[in-house]
Amino acid sequence: MTCCILWFRQDLRLHDNPALQAAHRTGLPIVPVYILDDKDAGEWRQGGATRWWLHHSLKSLEKSLGNTLVVRYGPAESVLLDLAKQLGAKSVFWNRCYEPWRIKRDTGLKAALSKSGIQAESSNASLLWEPWEVLKQDGTPYKVFTPFYRRGCLSAPPPPLPVEAPKGLKLHSRQSALGLETLGLLPTKPDPRWDLKMEQYWSIGEEGARRRLREFLDEGLNGYKEGRNFPAKANVSRLSPYLHFGEISPREVWHEAETAGLSQGAEADLDHFRSELGWREFSHSLLYHFPTLPREPLQSRFLKFPWAKHDPDLLRHWQQGQTGYPIVDAGMRELWETGYMHNRVRMIVGSFLVKDLRLHWHHGEDWFWDCLVDADLANNSASWQWIAGCGADAAPYFRVFNPMGQGLKFDPSGEYIRRWVPEIGGLPDDLLNAPWEAGPLELKEAGITLGKTYPHPIVDHKKARDEALEAFKATKDDAVNS
Repeated sequence: MTCCILWFRQDLRLHDNPALQAAHRTGLPIVPVYILDDKDAGEWRQGGATRWWLHHSLKSLEKSLGNTLVVRYGPAESVLLDLAKQLGAKSVFWNRCYEPWRIKRDTGLKAALSKSGIQAESSNASLLWEPWEVLKQDGTPYKVFTPFYRRGCLSAPPPPLPVEAPKGLKLHSRQSALGLETLGLLPTKPDPRWDLKMEQYWSIGEEGARRRLREFLDEGLNGYKEGRNFPAKANVSRLSPYLHFGEISPREVWHEAETAGLSQGAEADLDHFRSELGWREFSHSLLYHFPTLPREPLQSRFLKFPWAKHDPDLLRHWQQGQTGYPIVDAGMRELWETGYMHNRVRMIVGSFLVKDLRLHWHHGEDWFWDCLVDADLANNSASWQWIAGCGADAAPYFRVFNPMGQGLKFDPSGEYIRRWVPEIGGLPDDLLNAPWEAGPLELKEAGITLGKTYPHPIVDHKKARDEALEAFKATKDDAVNS
């Protein structure tokens, strides 16, 4: 019996899924397929936290599809060609992804399918606007966010309204010979497994994504513009992993936010939230037009930046949240515990790594890639280049976040720090960000022994800042003399 194949990728949902709609319109039975392709991914094979999320997301999707999801492992081209031959499928539908390795693979795959007499059709399900649709008047890509968003995105046709899941889906009843467990997405060590604690923080899958959107719009959109900077407040959407895996459509988020923002009289908050969706678009545009973004600085003078000699001990202290700077340690512990970190704190811990420790931003990029449930190649690369000052529209390198000042300003009551660094929670608010300034009696009353129960600062911030600025000055001089 003739059928068509629907290849799921970063679109693990039924609502507003253009490839699913296209397959449904054929009237043929649909074979839903997921392929774990680690070979073509190379060094950008998914990290531990995203593999954990993927396992549970596929499990949710499998249930939504009545347990008809076919699971495979290997190079996507050979897997799809073999599967199409076995099933007698004459067409394959999928939604586009924008990582350089996927673009290269998908281009070859379309040619191979066509050569075999199989129709291949791809759609946009991941972005509000395609990267080639938002360009400057001279046809070149934007390198600065504000004009990209204000002049490019907002002057383009608005994102289409989302489409509900099709009714009466005809799904091929053939069962997959492989179960999800064969993909090996869940960690097997250590014991107890590190991922088990993350389950309490997330409701993974399409239903959880749509519920999370409703909760944010009801409880967090109003006050978002200012509140999003305070990690203890509820004014963050936490939608990034759901958007990365396509458990919810960005079009649904965009339009539902508009409805909620206008009904609440929160136009300024709505505009700011939408601009954050715009930053996601900007990151994907940068990756599409500058495919070396994950490893090469967009500002070439940073190729000669004098990074400090790599120090595994300093890096390990940063990774484990043992730097002696409470707001930094709180962020790194939140990351390890939940697979997520508040955006303001991401900037703080990133600045600390590349400016206080002067370790290469690749180390931060790689750690986030492995630990974040929302690890996305475009967002991760663009954001680390922003922090390091070497990317498009980057924060100037000489903007060095003061971890004590950031903690005092954005966690004034110490609620966030006390949650993730409880061993110093007994300190008064004015000393919470600088435990080393507490007197012996204050430390004793708080049950703190510096160097034992909580570390001394691993670097002196003022000295590290001065050295970072000197390093940046040398880079500027290099650029002038080149």
